[in-house]
Amino acid sequence: MGRLGRLGSPTLRLWRLAVYLGLTLLLMPVQALGLAVRAPWTATLPRVYHRWCCRILGLRVRRIGRPTAARPVLFATNHISYLDVTVLGSLLSGSFIAKREVARWPLFGWLARLQRSVFIDRQVRSTREQRDSIAGRLAANEALILFAEGTSSDGNRVLPFKSALFSVADGGAKDAAGGVVTVQPVSIAYTRLDGMPIGRLLRPLIAWYGSMAMAPHLWTAIGLGTVEVVVEFHRPTTLAEQGSRKLLARYCEERATTGLATALSGRRRSPSRRRPAVAGAVAPGDAAAPAVG
Repeated sequence: MGRLGRLGSPTLRLWRLAVYLGLTLLLMPVQALGLAVRAPWTATLPRVYHRWCCRILGLRVRRIGRPTAARPVLFATNHISYLDVTVLGSLLSGSFIAKREVARWPLFGWLARLQRSVFIDRQVRSTREQRDSIAGRLAANEALILFAEGTSSDGNRVLPFKSALFSVADGGAKDAAGGVVTVQPVSIAYTRLDGMPIGRLLRPLIAWYGSMAMAPHLWTAIGLGTVEVVVEFHRPTTLAEQGSRKLLARYCEERATTGLATALSGRRRSPSRRRPAVAGAVAPGDAAAPAVG
């Protein structure tokens, strides 16, 4: 990270780390107990947790558009940082599709399990078992969140969405009523730091990609000020509407690319005159609203 890695406040880092760990260690056994007894609130507690984490970490999430209410649904999004999980988790009550290595990460692996993440091995050639596992979750009318690039990017562009990852959206994954899976493209962009636009020079402070080591990158990121994140939900679609997995992946990739470019350019939709939303919530009828993180 070089010179960029020296940015940030050590005091702010320690405060955020202490509060984050305190909240996390408090709620982890609550969620674990809820899952053990199959309590219905375990689907929404992670969203509350992520909203508080956004506040603690200085993430101000601005939502554009609406998550579809259709179920089952696959949210297909671009991927920039490990912070994406907290940002998207504050807006969506759903489970992430994550690479298998995440399950072995200290703390974050446990958190992923408590949110009922689906772990997949993207290196194996045969993915039938993994596809069936994900299809089973969708058949139960659940919401899953897919980082469709298969890896994280530098935050300046969207990498190609992998069509193989959309195999669970085929006609075989239906709910009990026989409905097909809805797929909604999502774009995420980190746009401002303490009110100033984040250019290419500063974006590596937040984007985690390539050979970056997580520990030093995380230590830098939690010492930054207030970071604005723009999340846009684009028009939902289905595999039948697009015609093939390849075209479905391309549709989602194009929407995510457009959303990222628009957010980074600074062009904004006019916010509603209704009350501002908290942590990404939008009042009924609003296309977009500022959020307080």
